[in-house]
Amino acid sequence: MSSETGTGTGGSDRSAPGSSIHPESVRAVAKKDFQDSVRSWMFWGLSIFFFTLLVALTGVVSYFGEDLAAQDVTTEVLVVFVSEITRLVLPLIALILGWKAIAGERESGSIKILLSLPHSRKDVLLGKLIGRSAVLSLSLIVGFVLAAIIVAALLGSFDIVDYLGLLAMSILYGVAYTSIAVSLSSLTRSTTIAGAAMVGVFVLFYIVWNAITSALRLLMDRGTISGESYTVETNEGPVELERLPDWAFFIESIDPGYAYNNALSIVTGAAESDLDVQLEAVMFNGDIPFYLQDWFGFLILLFWIVVPIAVALYRFDQVDL
Repeated sequence: MSSETGTGTGGSDRSAPGSSIHPESVRAVAKKDFQDSVRSWMFWGLSIFFFTLLVALTGVVSYFGEDLAAQDVTTEVLVVFVSEITRLVLPLIALILGWKAIAGERESGSIKILLSLPHSRKDVLLGKLIGRSAVLSLSLIVGFVLAAIIVAALLGSFDIVDYLGLLAMSILYGVAYTSIAVSLSSLTRSTTIAGAAMVGVFVLFYIVWNAITSALRLLMDRGTISGESYTVETNEGPVELERLPDWAFFIESIDPGYAYNNALSIVTGAAESDLDVQLEAVMFNGDIPFYLQDWFGFLILLFWIVVPIAVALYRFDQVDL
């Protein structure tokens, strides 16, 4: 039992299983984690990357979008372009940031030194999550702020609300994947296993999840699963079609990337096309399920922030270090 409680310096028992969370200790771990990233130039590298991404995409929009500028929708187009890239890039960055957060400390043995200080396991885990999330979030903020003047100058028509909405949602999306990454890192003993887990998460959400709808539709066409009928009015009269069952749409909706795009529709002008909205209304007889409505995207992103770290807080107290 003594090896688990780890009464290190000052006779602290904060590393004991079931120990409580100490805000000052969490802040100390998070501060050190963030400072280590600044010293390694990770923070500044990410800031420069986001700055370059925004300026480059703005240049593309402004060069090819004279007609868009005339219609004052260039910021909306920029939001769409940037969100499509950040939907791919942010998970990669977050998973890499969280990869060695705990697994690296366990592999090197430094986790025991850290826990010999007055930090509980929960303090360390939450501190790592906050520290890594701060690196990603602040680098996004710095990149967006530094790029804002150039973006505004190149676009001509610049909507600051859409721009800040994209920033806010990108931060929330990035933190969701950081929570997943740090949580998985805390449950593995080696960086090799943790790295494999990160690859698995990316493949699951970005490749497999995106193919789920197509696979289910194929199964429906073959009669393996039953679809739902709906009627479309055409010039030649009503036509009966078939859509996927409700549960299939729910599975699609809990993908963080899908939730990110939906939530963007609320905080920015980059909304779904009227055709998509009308099609959804027809498919569900005018009663679109709550999980397909844009506001539900916020709940899904919050779910992916809270649930993985909650599970990790419970499990990390029980693992043998």
